[in-house]
Amino acid sequence: MTHNHRPWGYQQNSEGVTPDWELHPDTQAIRAGLARSGFGETGEALYLTSGYTYESAEQAVHSFTDEIDHFVYSRFANPTVAMFENRLAALEGAEYCVGTGSGMSAMFASVACLVEAGDRIVASAAMFSSCYVVLAEILPKWGVQVEFVRGNNPDDWERALSQKTKVVFIETPSNPMLEVIDIAMVSSFAHAAGATVIVDNVMASPILQKPLQLGADVVMYSATKHIDGQGRVLGGAILGSSKYITESLNPFIRHTGPTLSAFNAWVLVKSLETLSMRVNRMNENAQQIAEFLSNQSKIKTVNYPGLASHPDYAISQRQMIGGGTTISFEAKGDVSDLFEIMDRLKVIDISNNLGDSKSLITHPASTTHRRLTPEMRAEMGITDSVVRLSVGLEHSSDLIRDLDQALT
Repeated sequence: MTHNHRPWGYQQNSEGVTPDWELHPDTQAIRAGLARSGFGETGEALYLTSGYTYESAEQAVHSFTDEIDHFVYSRFANPTVAMFENRLAALEGAEYCVGTGSGMSAMFASVACLVEAGDRIVASAAMFSSCYVVLAEILPKWGVQVEFVRGNNPDDWERALSQKTKVVFIETPSNPMLEVIDIAMVSSFAHAAGATVIVDNVMASPILQKPLQLGADVVMYSATKHIDGQGRVLGGAILGSSKYITESLNPFIRHTGPTLSAFNAWVLVKSLETLSMRVNRMNENAQQIAEFLSNQSKIKTVNYPGLASHPDYAISQRQMIGGGTTISFEAKGDVSDLFEIMDRLKVIDISNNLGDSKSLITHPASTTHRRLTPEMRAEMGITDSVVRLSVGLEHSSDLIRDLDQALT
């Protein structure tokens, strides 16, 4: 079935006219994927339905065999979810998109649909804790071998990919230490090893980084983050080629059921309309705050790809538009000193989410990454004095003043 995966998804208007030029991504974020009903509504319709009817028994048969284009069950496809998928695909520049119920369901499905016992995965070592658990604990139980590579040393990646590999998984920038992996370099080695390159692009968003243009094969998102960006719903997305989606991902998704709800998809469709404006403003705020924090006596280190002091600054300048919306920094003193700073904040909230319109701060070692062993956290650079700051849409002057008074 192809009705929910038209690559550019631009719906004709009421006069049946389609633009004969390539639309800017900002326009695609508003116009792509429109599927108006006979009522001609301007706001996207919300189709809260689990199933669909057929005009005849024969139509049902042909719908299930994909001989005709007809929705059959919302675990497979739904008109509202299809609008979200088509719109995000247009924004990303991908052939196909599949929505899922959460970011982790997207991460798991994107990898699991490709591997079986005896296969090999190579992954960047720095990543979100749940992604690490999937790769280091869950998939090895299936007989899948996983090797982690740290940093951007070409020799390390070439060595790891000197043998046949099924999947290469990269999280860049990483959560929470914001390490940046050279997507083009890794993709070159990966393809020589026969691997499919999957990039977790959550921290950059489709606005600040385009992995498919840098050599990656698949992009995945937690749509809960920047794509919703307002702390309302969970969601995920996987984007890639027609071959990957139809031959590998869809059979896995349809039978395992990590379905994106129609209501959540409707919220995400509307969120895409403002994604560019929100991310660009948050990126500007984050740059100013990172520069402020770099000059504070109580701050030991600041990790932000937009700072020239960042180890991967040159790579981030090549493959990202801006340093992103998230900063991590290490405070001087022990964890009690750090908690005292966090507790004094008056505008910034303590919360473990990110990519939100509200600025949020969290202590990864005791929250988002507490599942990892102390040794693994230390290897990732996540000490007890590290915090992650997700910069929101508030005015930068208020955020800087809030941090200043908390540090003073």
